[in-house]
Amino acid sequence: MSKTSKKAAALSRKARIEEMRRAERARERRNRIITITLSTVIIAGLVGWGAYALNSANEKKEQEAAATKEPISGEKTWDEKKLTRNHVQAAVKYPMNPAVGGDHHQAWMTCDGTVYTKPIANENAVHSLEHGAVWITYNDKATDADIKELSDKVSKTPYTLMSPAEDQSGTITLSAWGRQLTVGNASEPRVEQFLTKYVQGAQTPEPGAACTGGLTAT
Repeated sequence: MSKTSKKAAALSRKARIEEMRRAERARERRNRIITITLSTVIIAGLVGWGAYALNSANEKKEQEAAATKEPISGEKTWDEKKLTRNHVQAAVKYPMNPAVGGDHHQAWMTCDGTVYTKPIANENAVHSLEHGAVWITYNDKATDADIKELSDKVSKTPYTLMSPAEDQSGTITLSAWGRQLTVGNASEPRVEQFLTKYVQGAQTPEPGAACTGGLTAT
């Protein structure tokens, strides 16, 4: 091969190598652009989702705050100042059934979303109400579907407890300290309204007191 041919071949190889390098640099630029674009989209999506989640959480809090201010149709109330809070050992004769406040036993019923399948003593349940719990009771007029729906709701809600109470007049009764509501079925919107308003609500004499570590059976 002549010097001229060798030189031409060398220049050709150099040109191909340079072309390959340009192509590689172009691919790298495209990859960087794609990566930056995808990262921007992902970050924007995360920011957008975070803002949506924050707004949703704020809206939920606002709705719950509004619900606590709304009166509950059919609710009965007792003067909290007249509901005594002494610890006693003897049985207490309460003016309402189920009881919503007054003297009570020093041991509370565990009320950490606890579902009891047998009746429990007023004296222990009232102590749970003092801690800010809502106590749901039902008689034999409640359907199996009602009992299941209420059990599912209670088991997911701290500071609640549930038990049968065959001697109560209403089908389903929700009790908090100084507050009580009777409904005909578990699907009543007032059930959720009562829970939202009174689980650790403003009526609670001892907010934040334990609902665990109490009695667990009659």
